Amino acid sequence: MKNGMTGIYGLWFILLLLLHAANGNAASFYVDSITGDDSLSGANPESALRSLAAVNRIRLAPGDSIFLAEGRTFKGEMALENVHGTAAKPVLISTYLPHNHPFGDRALIDARGCVAGVCLKNCSEIEVRNLQITANGGGMQHGQIVNSDLRCGVLVEINSPGVFSGFVFSNLLVKDIFYENPGFVRDISEIRTANGTQDYGWGIRFINFDDHSVLRGISIVDCEIQNVSHTGLQFSSPSGCLRDVKVSDVRVTSSGGPGVQMSGLDNGIFSQLDVNDSGSSRDSRDRKRGSGLWTWTCDGVIIENSRFQNAHGPGDSCGVHIDYNCRNVIVQDNLSVHNAGGFCEILGNDHHCAYRYNVSVDDGYRTKGVNGAFQEGKILWLSGYVGDKKPQQGPFETYFYNNTIFTSPDLTAKISISPTTRGLLIANNIFCIEGKCSQVEGDQTAHDANQERQAENVVFENNLFLHPGNWPPGLLIKDSAPIIGNPEFKRAGGTNLEDYLPSNIYLVRGRGIPIPSIPGDKIGLKGGLQMDRDAMNQTVKGIPCLGALEYGNNFQTAATHY
Repeated sequence: MKNGMTGIYGLWFILLLLLHAANGNAASFYVDSITGDDSLSGANPESALRSLAAVNRIRLAPGDSIFLAEGRTFKGEMALENVHGTAAKPVLISTYLPHNHPFGDRALIDARGCVAGVCLKNCSEIEVRNLQITANGGGMQHGQIVNSDLRCGVLVEINSPGVFSGFVFSNLLVKDIFYENPGFVRDISEIRTANGTQDYGWGIRFINFDDHSVLRGISIVDCEIQNVSHTGLQFSSPSGCLRDVKVSDVRVTSSGGPGVQMSGLDNGIFSQLDVNDSGSSRDSRDRKRGSGLWTWTCDGVIIENSRFQNAHGPGDSCGVHIDYNCRNVIVQDNLSVHNAGGFCEILGNDHHCAYRYNVSVDDGYRTKGVNGAFQEGKILWLSGYVGDKKPQQGPFETYFYNNTIFTSPDLTAKISISPTTRGLLIANNIFCIEGKCSQVEGDQTAHDANQERQAENVVFENNLFLHPGNWPPGLLIKDSAPIIGNPEFKRAGGTNLEDYLPSNIYLVRGRGIPIPSIPGDKIGLKGGLQMDRDAMNQTVKGIPCLGALEYGNNFQTAATHY
């Protein structure tokens, strides 16, 4: 009799769903893994559903909402396919506080053994809020809507033609995302591959597989990603098929690969990021290599007002690096601290890219040949690399100005500028190198070294050096009007922006030059060459100061970012 009644309730639930879809009225569905029952309607907390499997059967319409009970754990994945809200009526996934619950912890989805805690396939206009997601191992269960050997906290996948837009993710905590079970030991040779070939876990991932589709209008705000075996936040798409992404106030800690990575993105703003311990090796399942953030085949991306620290790995692993085939990528107003691969890395066929008004502290400490490292760390690296077995080219029209670079006495600051570089400006920077400084040749491939051609169309002037030896003597390009002196930072070796305010005000105040276009460059930088604010949000008025921090009229009352 009990089984018969359950079957009746199940049929009633399905009938309700069909009536809801036919009426087209927005509805709310409640889910409670303790008090719920999948044979009920889910229309209110008193008749809540119990499982994510029941949610996956709902035919959601524009304006519908799914509410998971706070403080509960839901096993499995929320897998939605071909669900479409509208800009005016998005589909909402969030939480509610169940009756008599003493506090409001985020609902927890445990997606062990599943593709993702939240999986959105060919969907649009979806908002996801206030969830915690974990997925620690378990291999892969069969019969899921995405046939991939990967694990994600959140996965948005597009594999059919069309325009898919309107994704909002906020107040998410994604942590402990691994494909393999604890104790699995990663093959050491995997670390030398560009992106890894084995199975991994990602925090939040967007993948567009279809070059006839467009994925656009993505907003990610106030989210935290912790302890994942590959990338914390990743965007992948054919070039031009991913557009209009805004990411702010996102914290990524202990990612085995990069903290943040994007491929094929046009028009993105990434601000107020805090990325720490990318390329982590805390877990034997980690990739153990990764920059804080890196871009590939992107156009019109700004990375600003962020902090990148403690990137690890035998190659790359900078605070931020611009991989090849990018245009108009600007890295500005950031703090970069103790990243093994370095501060600035710009590769081949990159056009009109810039690092400006950033502070770098003890970046590029890695030594080639030590602990498996196959590249030197560098504070400044321009390489013409565009892939193995391809002739190097560029980078083109690169702007590097008003940065503050500090390295401690026990480090060797290394610099590499490929002779394929075409168009380069280096001005108004502070190179406070307390130890040695050396040149690196041939670090990407043998093509870097011993080429007859040299960097062309170079503007290199008006930089402050602590000592005359703060620039490698072997580099043929040199500052035409260097300034020598000690900026006397307030706390050299510190890890905050304000630590790098020069006390020697008269050495830096008003000593900058207006930034000119590189000879032959009729484009400049997207948004202009002149900055109106510095890394601490100080107004840049008239003639700029040297370095990343300006002495404006309102300096004493300014709030710091970090």
